[in-house]
Amino acid sequence: MSVMTVATVGIHVLDTHVVGIEEIPRGSDGALVPSITVSPAGTAAGTAVVLGRLGAKVRTVGAIGADAIGMNLRALLDAERIDTGGLVVKPDVQTSASVIPVRPNGDRPAWHCVGANATFTAADIPAATWDGLTHLHLGGPEFLGGPAAGDLLARARARGIVTSMDFLAAGDPGTLEWVSEALPHTDYLLPNDEQVRGFTGCEDLVGGARELLAKGVGCVALTRGGAGAVAITADEVCTVPAYAVDVVDTTGCGDSFSAGFLTGRFLGEDLVGSLRLGCAVAAHVAGGVGTTAGNYDLARVRHFAASAPTVA
Repeated sequence: MSVMTVATVGIHVLDTHVVGIEEIPRGSDGALVPSITVSPAGTAAGTAVVLGRLGAKVRTVGAIGADAIGMNLRALLDAERIDTGGLVVKPDVQTSASVIPVRPNGDRPAWHCVGANATFTAADIPAATWDGLTHLHLGGPEFLGGPAAGDLLARARARGIVTSMDFLAAGDPGTLEWVSEALPHTDYLLPNDEQVRGFTGCEDLVGGARELLAKGVGCVALTRGGAGAVAITADEVCTVPAYAVDVVDTTGCGDSFSAGFLTGRFLGEDLVGSLRLGCAVAAHVAGGVGTTAGNYDLARVRHFAASAPTVA
């Protein structure tokens, strides 16, 4: 079988995870924490890391600043054998970054600086981006806007490239309208349950997903946190539970699910098998800190998916 060759286009963030936060110290007081870790994140960079670990050949395209944060983000991606030649450096803005205080139950509120991601445009995408691809994943189409995102995905589709899209923003109906021109060119839309409800105003997730299908999407594969995931096409509705795991940090779980699901589809898995693979990767990542936690690959994730218990 040929190698899955992916371009992840869009949002690149450097996350700093501060683990074990129960409260912010008062005034100028300090507190000891178990660990402070940095990792690549965002709907393009985070997904790129996981796709690479699952065996794909990945190039990533986006914007960073000419700063130490950008240098570290590029170095972390290079260490994962991601092709970072598509990262354009914006000299007048900082690299997008988040500081994430991780609570003992895995919740992770965040402080975020949008930075260079807000300056990324279609003009920054190299002409060679489409060369040799099997897949193009657009993370954060709301930053490009509908016409640019639609053109990007349409150009990929015209070359026989499988397309997928994931949102960074919360489920605001205006966001969906803003990127509506991209939807008919999207093979796989990968939102979470809150986004589907927000975009469509439909509390029933299957009904909401079908509204997205009516706008031209080929398949909606959505995550439901600890309740697992659902995939909906014009012909099928498939549901799988989440895997039971001791949660450390849920940062990057959505990006990890996307990478696992898309890998499953490339490998010929049906929708149920692809959902299970996506949930298995997300569970593994939730058991550590960030998308780079631990030492995992496709074989280990598949073994986990075949043997680990699911949430009742």
